[in-house]
Amino acid sequence: QVQLVESWGGLVQPGGSLRLSCAASGSIFSIYDMGWYRQAPGKQRELVAAITGRGSTNYADSAKGRFTISRDNAKNTVYLQMNSLKPEDTAVYLCNAAVPTAWGTRVVYWGQGTQVTVSS
Repeated sequence: QVQLVESWGGLVQPGGSLRLSCAASGSIFSIYDMGWYRQAPGKQRELVAAITGRGSTNYADSAKGRFTISRDNAKNTVYLQMNSLKPEDTAVYLCNAAVPTAWGTRVVYWGQGTQVTVSS
């Protein structure tokens, strides 16, 4: 079982920045594939950014050039630096971990989410 705890969401003005953190349990964090998703009211959950255990990254078009995902394996933590925030970025942001198993499959875990509100 892997536990994920997101933090550092909040209220920010348009054009501002936030840095979200997601702390994960487990002793083999370095091989987890991690992702940040978001879900706005009445909308489907969508991928924002992802980072593999090897550090390869992938971004939604809406995040490219503004958001940066990174990880610190020594701290079992993944980050999402969000710059130039827009009102449409308002959503609950959720951390996701895909953990490999001994059987060659992967188990997906989710955090509880942290609210990001972009408003003046």
